[in-house]
Amino acid sequence: MSILTDWRNLPAEARGATVALGNMDGVHLGHRAVLAAAHRARPDLPLAALTFEPHPREHFRPDDPPFRLTLLPAKAEALAGLGARLVYALPFDDALAHMSAEEFFREVIVEGIGARHLACGPDFAFGHRRGGSQDFLRQAAEAAGIGLSVVPPLTDSEGSISSTRIRRELQGGYVERAAALLGRPWSVTGPVTHGDARGRTIGFPTANVPLGRHLEPARGVYAVRVRLADGRVVPGVANIGRRPTLGGDPVSRIEAHLFDFAGDLYGQEVEVALHGFIREERRFPDFAALTAQIASDAQTARGMLGA
Repeated sequence: MSILTDWRNLPAEARGATVALGNMDGVHLGHRAVLAAAHRARPDLPLAALTFEPHPREHFRPDDPPFRLTLLPAKAEALAGLGARLVYALPFDDALAHMSAEEFFREVIVEGIGARHLACGPDFAFGHRRGGSQDFLRQAAEAAGIGLSVVPPLTDSEGSISSTRIRRELQGGYVERAAALLGRPWSVTGPVTHGDARGRTIGFPTANVPLGRHLEPARGVYAVRVRLADGRVVPGVANIGRRPTLGGDPVSRIEAHLFDFAGDLYGQEVEVALHGFIREERRFPDFAALTAQIASDAQTARGMLGA
């Protein structure tokens, strides 16, 4: 699978695909339906996804708290798992933000990537001030001889499946509900950084992973599975928060203790997947009380994971 960050001067093998359009933050079940529609319409063509990096909301509202469900590497991996051979991750900057719908369709869709078929959800729009409405897209695609599939919203008993809804579930600590909407447990991928090594002194060494641009879920303790750089998946327990008992941190981070594991993970990229919420983060009266609670949380996490 290839990640392409420019639509200009593409080689022949990177053009002429059937293309799913959208931000696709999370690559949830609704996004899967759009990719499936693109493939179903033209199974003879390579399957591609066109998305934007950074997310347009990050460009227009840079001071907002981080909200991303998936950053580009994880997004591309999820898309590849659904059969995408090409991911067009177009840099969303001022130039792209001010490109009219007509310019975007002509320069990017037709002349750039040479799309043969397009698929999108009903809310997808593009171009300056979202001028590329569904009506515009239908007319432009027909005039260019490009097929178009508009996929109805995917719903369940609670309503439409969306990235916004998944963020809300994670912020409430409902990781199982989020996983059901994503089609997989939600995870954060990042480098293991150095902490203060306090966990090691009490028999619970942790891998510290910054949240970075990822959404901050409910602060608290989770049962997790951690995928290491070598592909191994290790069960564990993790705290996400600011460690109020230890004086507090300026930003939240993940501290994951891996069960029955010994090794140096510093600097490695790991993926921490949340499988169950155990309790909210809270301040304990002393270090001994915190240690006892960590031991209890670890046992609870082992039970939840069958570890």
